[in-house]
Amino acid sequence: MKVRTLVLCGDCWHLAETVRRGLSPLGNAGFDFEYLADGAKCPAEMLDGFSLVVLAKANMVSPSDQRAWLKADSQMMFHDFLRRGNGLVVVHAGTSRYDDLPAMRSVIGGAFRHHPPPCRVAFEPKTGHLLAEGVAPFAADDEHYFVELDDAPADVFLHSRSEHGVQPAGWTRMEGGGRVCVLTPGHDLEVWLHPEFQKLLLNALRWAAKLNPVPVRVQTSR
Repeated sequence: MKVRTLVLCGDCWHLAETVRRGLSPLGNAGFDFEYLADGAKCPAEMLDGFSLVVLAKANMVSPSDQRAWLKADSQMMFHDFLRRGNGLVVVHAGTSRYDDLPAMRSVIGGAFRHHPPPCRVAFEPKTGHLLAEGVAPFAADDEHYFVELDDAPADVFLHSRSEHGVQPAGWTRMEGGGRVCVLTPGHDLEVWLHPEFQKLLLNALRWAAKLNPVPVRVQTSR
């Protein structure tokens, strides 16, 4: 049986179609992706039908409506979803514009701060780490995300490097019995479809959905 997975995607900087095409090759790997581009149509109770969510949209309703879809009175939805033992994979835009929502920022383990103009970025997986299993270092033209990583126990398994500096680019953390994996690459389809990023995505999805036989080293936040 495939893992029913809700994919939240699409904002004024990141096309929902990019995410669709980027995840499409992984549908045969045991995931049933259901896409939602309108954040206003995602009440907390909608998550009840899923065991895994991919968040790949900045905090805005849609490309044509830049109002926040996740607000102070709804920001606990992912915290509660994870506390029920589910999984969340946050990709690129999913780290953006949530920094003023304490509960959501805590779930992610940090927040996007800024990025320089698109440039060549090298991605360096941590040797021997479960989430980097089978993944070789690679480079792509991307937005080099600079982030604030708040959660000291978060387990960083990927770094990004460009002429502008070095940043954590992939990490895991626990929220109760639920698993969170964050990947900051992914502005363009070229990155999503890069063979090494596809491996990272699959590792992240499998780990967050608890399909891996051996758990990665993580610590529960307090």
